[in-house]
Amino acid sequence: QVQLVESGGGLVQPGGSLRLFCAASGSIVSPNVMGWYRQAPGKERELVASISSGSTTNYADSVKGRFTISRDNAKNTISLQMNSLKPEDTAVYYCNMKEAWRIGDYWGQGTQVTVSS
Repeated sequence: QVQLVESGGGLVQPGGSLRLFCAASGSIVSPNVMGWYRQAPGKERELVASISSGSTTNYADSVKGRFTISRDNAKNTISLQMNSLKPEDTAVYYCNMKEAWRIGDYWGQGTQVTVSS
């Protein structure tokens, strides 16, 4: 079993920055892919960014150039640096881990990000 806990969400003005963190604990299987998803009111949940245990990254087109995902394998954490935030970035952000060979698929409880003046 793996547990994921997010932190760092909050209220920020347009153009501002915020950094999200996700800490994983438990029986973690490697290789794996971790990522951030988000869901805005009335919208489908979408992948924001992902990063493999080998540090291969993938980004949604809407956040390329503004967001950066990173991971620390030693600490079992990932982070999402969000710059130049826009009101349309407002959503609940969820941390996810998908383990190789379909061993596990885990989700955090989510953290709210609100971009508003």
